[in-house]
Amino acid sequence: MVKVKQDLLNSIKEFTLMDDPFMTKVFEDDIERTQLILRIILENDTIKVKKASTQKRLKNLQGRDLQLDILAEKADGTKFNVEVQNESSGAIPQRARYHMSLLDAKSLPKGEYFDKIPENYVIFITREDVLKGLLPIYHIHRTIDENGHSFADGSHIIYVNAKIHNDTPLGMLMHDFCCKNPDDMHYKKLAEKIKYFKEEKEGLDKMGDVMEKLIAKREKEALEKMAKKYEAKAAKAQKEARISLAKEMLANNESIDKIVKYSKLSVKEVRALAAKMSA
Repeated sequence: MVKVKQDLLNSIKEFTLMDDPFMTKVFEDDIERTQLILRIILENDTIKVKKASTQKRLKNLQGRDLQLDILAEKADGTKFNVEVQNESSGAIPQRARYHMSLLDAKSLPKGEYFDKIPENYVIFITREDVLKGLLPIYHIHRTIDENGHSFADGSHIIYVNAKIHNDTPLGMLMHDFCCKNPDDMHYKKLAEKIKYFKEEKEGLDKMGDVMEKLIAKREKEALEKMAKKYEAKAAKAQKEARISLAKEMLANNESIDKIVKYSKLSVKEVRALAAKMSA
C-alpha cells in the first residue's frame, strides 16, 4: 500500500466529496452511506440498497468504456448511478442520456420481456447550476408532446445543484459535499468516514492511491491548460504574421487573389486591410 507523504497531508485536508477520487474512496463498497445519500436526494426513506460500488466500468457494443463514480442497486434490480461533476461540460444532457442507455442495457437479462426492465436513475451532482433554473434539484422525465402526459418508461435523470446549501435535508447534504472539515458537517455518518480518511493513520495510509490519481489528474489538467494557452498565442502570432504579409504585398501592389493565396486571409479581410491602408 502506498504511504502518504507528509507534504501531501495538507492537500488531503482540502478534499471534499466534490473531488472525484476522494468521493469514490469514501463511498467505496459502502452500502450504508450510499443508501443515505439516495434517500435524501430521492426523498424516499424506504430505499434499501443491496450492493454499491465505485469506479465501475460499463461498455457499449462498440467497446466504449464508461467509468461510473457510484453504482448502486436494489434487490429488484433498480440501479442508481451517482456522478459528481465539477465542470458543466461533463454534465451535458447527452451524457446523462448515454449513462442511462448503458444502465438500461445492463438491466435486462437475456430472454426477459421488456416490461421486466427495472426503473433506473442517473443522478448528476454538479458544482454549478448546469440547467440554470436556480433550483436545488431537477427531475427529468419523458413526456408525450401532444398531451403532456408522462411516458412512464421508468427512466429518471436527476440534476442536483451543489451550490444551494439551505436548511433542507438536500441543502445540508450539498453543504456536506462541499465541506472540507468533517467537524462542520451535518450528517454524522459522512463526517465519520471523511474524518477516517483525513485524520486517522489507517485511513491516511489508504489515501496513497487517491493522491496518485489526483496528482496525475491535476498534472494532466495543467498541461492541457498550458497547451491551450500556447495554442491561442500561436494562433494570434500566426494571424499577425498573415496580416503583416498581406500588408507588405498590398504595398507592392500585388493582386487580391495572390495575397489571399499566400497570406491565407479571406478576400473580405484583404479588402478591409486595403481600405484601411488607403484611407
